[in-house]
Amino acid sequence: MQPVLTAGPLNLGFPEIAVIAAVAVLLFGGKKIGDLGKGLGEGIRNFKSAMKEENKDGKSSKEDEKVETKKE
Repeated sequence: MQPVLTAGPLNLGFPEIAVIAAVAVLLFGGKKIGDLGKGLGEGIRNFKSAMKEENKDGKSSKEDEKVETKKE
């Protein structure tokens, strides 16, 4: 069976990941882990949308709006 994650000395397969997940559920509980996953997903989604908003010159559209309001 191939390891799931191979990064240097870490060779994690399914049994190791299952033990880590079980310990996390025991320590934090299922609800807190779900909330953590939800927050992580929202953060990634916000980051991706912010990256899409950038203009060709590297400024975001929000920064452009701030500059235009200062000129007025």
